[in-house]
Amino acid sequence: MDGVAGAEDSWPRRPNVTLDPGRDLWVFGYGSLMWNPGFSHLECRPALLHGYHRKFCIYSYRYRGTPERPGLVLGLDRGGSCRGIVFRIAHGDAAAVLEYLWEREMITGVYRPTQVVVTAGGERLRACTFVAQRRHSQYCGGLEISRVADCIRSGCGERGPNFDYLENTVLHLRELGIRDEPLERLYADVVSGVPAR
Repeated sequence: MDGVAGAEDSWPRRPNVTLDPGRDLWVFGYGSLMWNPGFSHLECRPALLHGYHRKFCIYSYRYRGTPERPGLVLGLDRGGSCRGIVFRIAHGDAAAVLEYLWEREMITGVYRPTQVVVTAGGERLRACTFVAQRRHSQYCGGLEISRVADCIRSGCGERGPNFDYLENTVLHLRELGIRDEPLERLYADVVSGVPAR
């Protein structure tokens, strides 16, 4: 999501998602996009994605941490399933929203923009989302859970404490009636070691 691009990084510098003329764009959010999309949309619905799961697997060196004390942000990693939100963007706004998402999510190419099929309200929809690039230097999917918790407790960057990112995600999922058990366990672990504010 943020940091300094390494020499190994290669990603599309401009949006490369195919837009169907006259058709609205759907975007699947699973982390901060759920509670802070930053773009206008016509509607949003709870949605289920198969084949990927939500995971703190990306080092954050800017927004939620620093190079000296990195934080962690969410990515979609292989396997399982993920419940999130799918947003419908008017076709006339789609190109501008994609530009915004590229500026927000594709700073270093740690994500791979991907077209996926999600289920929302019994309907199958094709949506754009951002999947973790496992070959990227910021990918850290193999961290022990204790290390993940430590990074989130201590990380703080331009957008505030890493803990706030985790808490906002967990609380928003609860509001939607979604209980992500691995995220709930991580939240409990992190809270147990966070000083009272």
